This record gives sequence, structure tokens and C-alpha cells, in this order.
Amino acid sequence: MDLKHIRNFSIIAHIDHGKSTLADRMLEITHTVPERLMRDQVLDSMELERERGITIKMQPVRMEYVFNKEKYVLNLIDTPGHVDFSYEVSRALKAVEGSILLIDSTQGVQAQTLTTLAMARLPRPRDGRGEEANVIIPVITKIDSPLARISDVKEEVVKLLNCNEEEILQVSGRTGEGVENLLQEIIKRIPAPVETHENKSDNVLRALIFDFKYSNHRGVIVFVRVLDGKVRKGESLIFAVSGEKFIALEVGTFSPEETARESLSSGEIGYIVTGIKKPGIASVGDTITKFANPMPALSGYMQPMPVVWASIFPEDADDFTLLKQALGKLKLSDSSFSYEEESSGSLGRGFRCGFLGMLHLEIITERMKREFNLNLVITTPSIVYEVENNNGKKEKIYSPYFFPDDSSIKNVFEPWVNAKIITPSNYLGNIMQILFDHEGEVGDTENFGDNRSSISIRMPLRELMRNFFDELKSTTSGYGSISYDIAENRKADVTRLDVLVADEAVPAFSKVISKKRVEIEAQESVDKLESLLPRQMFTLKIQGKAFGRIISSRTLSGMKKDVTAHMYGGDITRKMKLREKQKKGKKKMKERGRVNIPQDVFLKMMRSSE
Repeated sequence: MDLKHIRNFSIIAHIDHGKSTLADRMLEITHTVPERLMRDQVLDSMELERERGITIKMQPVRMEYVFNKEKYVLNLIDTPGHVDFSYEVSRALKAVEGSILLIDSTQGVQAQTLTTLAMARLPRPRDGRGEEANVIIPVITKIDSPLARISDVKEEVVKLLNCNEEEILQVSGRTGEGVENLLQEIIKRIPAPVETHENKSDNVLRALIFDFKYSNHRGVIVFVRVLDGKVRKGESLIFAVSGEKFIALEVGTFSPEETARESLSSGEIGYIVTGIKKPGIASVGDTITKFANPMPALSGYMQPMPVVWASIFPEDADDFTLLKQALGKLKLSDSSFSYEEESSGSLGRGFRCGFLGMLHLEIITERMKREFNLNLVITTPSIVYEVENNNGKKEKIYSPYFFPDDSSIKNVFEPWVNAKIITPSNYLGNIMQILFDHEGEVGDTENFGDNRSSISIRMPLRELMRNFFDELKSTTSGYGSISYDIAENRKADVTRLDVLVADEAVPAFSKVISKKRVEIEAQESVDKLESLLPRQMFTLKIQGKAFGRIISSRTLSGMKKDVTAHMYGGDITRKMKLREKQKKGKKKMKERGRVNIPQDVFLKMMRSSE
């Protein structure tokens, strides 16, 4: 394929601004997917994506479109919109020359719009063409909605991009209005890819891996953007970083399902089936070159830094190996989460896992439950604390259960975040109240478009995780949005809160919280667990413990059974003997009995909204 007839682009936007719907209309107009196979969110192939109505994984697709009697290949990478999946977006942007910045005409520019735009504007020094950023095409969508504020949103976009109003396109993903014109503008505005290597022989190849997945039958399948040369089926290739050699069992493109082709050439986006079934060989950002003529690796991607940690244990200890295999396979389809083995005295062997946010954690655990049929115990999510002990020794604490007692701590340091909130101005007073409750520091506030404000804040990551997203949405009636990035570590005034069930601390319920909120959190945790925990055969106490003492307590009554119900008449002493025997049995059970906490209780305790 001639390079001048190829366009590589992505769609970036805030969550729920209609990326997948717009992609559906593009697939229809280009006849990429037959009409009988069309459905809503056709690129969201995962059941969980379709169920929740959000994009979790980036999805490439190749479309063919005729413009001015010439056939063009349009390679689209559909990306997620939630802040937790911004690493997916950053990888997609490195594989394309341009991006559609999609903005909902009913909501206007949102906080995540600014974050994704900033990523798209980052220079790409990897391809030898100098410091070049993506070309941005601003597009306003949902113009058919009766709530659309087209002129107001256009003003916001003009200020944001410093562009002319005529450059902003208008589309409706639902009706398809303006989508044909958008495809033509993509061809006009986004530059064709450029081959960077001077040697044009067939012995040259450099392909950047931007994603991959695992198949039980075909091994690792890498998704690549070919920058130089050509790759064919059957050729001997090598990973530049890991040094592993393999044979290309198949090469092809996405339509959107995998479609085998003879070769992939410079400028194209496609996949290579490696046949490798060992973990840890392929990695996002690695470069594939020819074994006979290896070339230097491209600069690749920065590794994402986990911000939320949670320990995951199998409910049944015999499922440990299955859990390990499940995590390994998920790592092959989502390189942004990490895991390492750990053990707990009461929960047994498990894994400490790092995630990019609370939604990321929820999606991964839900996938393990669905795809691998695993029953899990998930500890309360936490962040990394740096603790300085009285002897001056510093250590990093990933799990609340291992957070030391107050008596042995000299200082504690925790990560903070720089965040930006965009909201209608009439909600500012309510937002200031929740910022005060979450220890937030307010920075600059500026007017942003029609009756909207942008607020810069700083706050502890610990407080951002404490239901801040939901509270912001509730306070602003759904109109507020937030994006954030990790800042420096600061001194923290925190302590560990343990939840005891039948006088035994449950590691999964331990959490590190602000000392000012200990009593409130202890009471809420105990009350919530009392409402969720099934009644046992014996009466037990549920207690919150911090500062070395019990702060809150609830009693869960045991099940009652009338052991004399089958008796009638006779001497009363017969009934008294049975009741006394039952009483002794209850006492013995209370001393020796263990409480079996169901899996759904752990999940519901983790979700602060339930």
C-alpha cells in the first residue's frame, strides 16, 4: 500500500462522550462490518464493556474509504475515556499521526478532555521526524440532542485549542450526520506516515508493539505499528529488548476481527502471531526487527506507576495456582497492572496487586471472577506509605495490615495529587465543602466557557480514593469532572484501623485512615459489616480497633433453635437438660468457632457506595 494513502488516527475524549458510537457510524459508512453483523459498540468486544457501556481496552480497526476516486486505508484506534485507563490512551497515541478530539455538545469540555489533549500534544521523538505531536481535529458530537449547546461549546474549544471556529467539525454519532465529512477531513488534515529508514530493502523491519493479547492455541499475539520495512508470514523475527527469536506464524490487520494478510508494510497497523507461550517475553513498547538484520530498539513507552494497591487471595487455598495463572494471562492483556506474591497468616498465600485506580481494580477483579471462575478475598484498597520508625529506619508499606503501631512510628509520608475540576459555577460552594472534608487545598479558579469554572486543587491520594469521585458527581448533579496526576510525598497524620470479628482481626478489612476520622470510620465499618455478615450459629462481636483500644462495637446475635420443639408433655426437667446442653455447646462454639465470611461481603465492604 502506498504510504500517501494511509491515515492512522485515534479518537480521544472524556468518558461517555460517544467515542464508540461515532466509531460504529464510521464502520457503517466504510462498510467495514456487514450490516447484518452491526450492533451498538461493535468495537467493545468484552462483555464487561458492553454491560457497563464503557471502553476498557483500546481496539484497532482498519477501514477502507474512497475519496476523490482514490482508495485510502484508515487505521482507527478506539480508546477508553476514564482516567484510570489513560495509559491505554498514551500507548495508542504513539502509534498514530492524528487524533479526533471528541467533545459532547451537551456537556462541553471536561477535565479528562484536557488530560487526553495534553497527552496527544506530547512530542514523539521516536520516529526520526523530529519533535512532532499528533494533529488534533476538534469534533463536537451529539448535535442532534435537544440539550446541545453548540455555540457555547465551540467557544470553549476555540479558547482551548486556539483555533478558528471553522476548523471545528460537528457530528451526530446516533444519526450519522457529519460523519462522512469527518472521514474526508481526516484524509485532508492528518499527514500520511513517513518511512524513516533510508534503506528500502526487504531486509529492514522496525515495528513498535503498542498492545498484545494471549491465545491458548497461538500464544502471544502482538499488536504493532510498522515504522520501517515489511514483515511477512514465516519470517524469523526477534524482540529487540528481550532478545527472544520467533517465527511469524501469521500477520494481519483488524476488520475489526483479526484478518490474515500476506504482509504488513511501513505505515500500517496490524498484528503478528508469535507462537510464544512463555510469560514475560513480549512487552508493550518493545521493537520487533528481523533476526537476520536486527535494528536498534525504538524509545517505546514509560512504565505506568500503580497508585492503588490491594491484596488478592483465593477463597480456597487450593486455587492459588489457578489464581497465579489467571493473573499471568490478564497481565498479557493489560500491561498496566502489576502483581507479586505475598502471604498472610490468616488468609494464606496470595498476591499484592498494583492498579491505576479504583475502577481499574474493580474491572480486573471482576474479570478474574467471570473469566476464570475464581472466588476471591480482596483486601481494602490502599496506597503506598513511607514510614520512618523511631530507630530512623524507613520502609514502604503496601498493605494496611502491615502498617506499624503508632508507638513505633516517628513519621509517615503519603503521596498527594494535583487535580483539576471542571464544573458549572453554581456548584462551587458545594464543591468547597467536600474539598474541606477531603483535606483538599484549593489553588487557582478561573472561568471556563459559559458559566463554568476550572478549579486547581491539591489533596492526599488517600482522600481522592475515599469516594471523592462519587461525591463530586453527586454534589454537581453529574456535571462535574476531575482529572489528576501524582505529585510529591507529604507528611501524613494517619493510623491503622482494624476490624475484629469474634475477637480476631480480619486483614482484608484493615485500612489506613486520617486520625481525625478514626471514630467515624470505625463506626461506619462496624455498622456496615453487621448489616452484610450472615448470622452465625453463635453470638459474636464486630469491633473497630485503633490506637490500641476498641473504638466501636456491635453484637451480631446467633441463630436460635428450639431444641425442645419435638417434645410434648412429660417432666419439665427433660427440656431443661436439653437447653443446658445447648447452652454449653453454644459456649464451646463461641470459644473455638471460626466465622466464614462470604466473598460478596469482601466485595461490598470494598465498595464504599454499597
